[in-house]
Amino acid sequence: MIKHQSGMRFGWWLVIALLVSSAWSTTPVAAQVEKTGPAAEIRALLDAQGAAWNLGDIDGYMAGYWESEKTTFSGASGVSRGWQSIRDRYHLKYPDRATMGTLVFSNVEITELAADAALVLGHWQLERASGPVGGVFSVVLRKFPEGWRIIHDHTSVVQ
Repeated sequence: MIKHQSGMRFGWWLVIALLVSSAWSTTPVAAQVEKTGPAAEIRALLDAQGAAWNLGDIDGYMAGYWESEKTTFSGASGVSRGWQSIRDRYHLKYPDRATMGTLVFSNVEITELAADAALVLGHWQLERASGPVGGVFSVVLRKFPEGWRIIHDHTSVVQ
C-alpha cells in the first residue's frame, strides 16, 4: 500500500510538471508571433513615431502616415484631409520642441481587420514644462509595399 501511495504521488508530480513545462514552452511561441507578425510591425511603427516626436522631428513622425490626399485626421478642430494638410497642422500646433514635449503611447490595442488592415486604440500623453496633456486615439492602418501606414487618425484630448 505504501508503494501505491508513492506511485500516486509521483503521478501527480509528473502531471504538475508536464502542465508547468507545457505552459512555459508555449510562452516563447506566443512571444515570437508578437515579435514577427503584423502587430509587431505596427508596434514598431508607433515606436518609430514616438522616437521621432521625442527628437522634435515632426516630419519623421509623419513618415508613419500614408502620404496621400486621402489620409484623414479627426480631432477637436475638425477633419484634416491629406497628408500635407495633416503635416501643416502638426507644424502649426507644435512649432517648437517645448510645445511638443515627450510623447508616450500606452494601453495600445491592435486589432487586425484583414491581412492588410488594422485598427489601433490607445492612450497618448505629452509631458511638457507647461504641464501634461493626454487623451485617446484610434488609428486605421493599411499595409502598403513600403509597410504599415496610418490612413486615418482620430485623436481626442481627455481632460
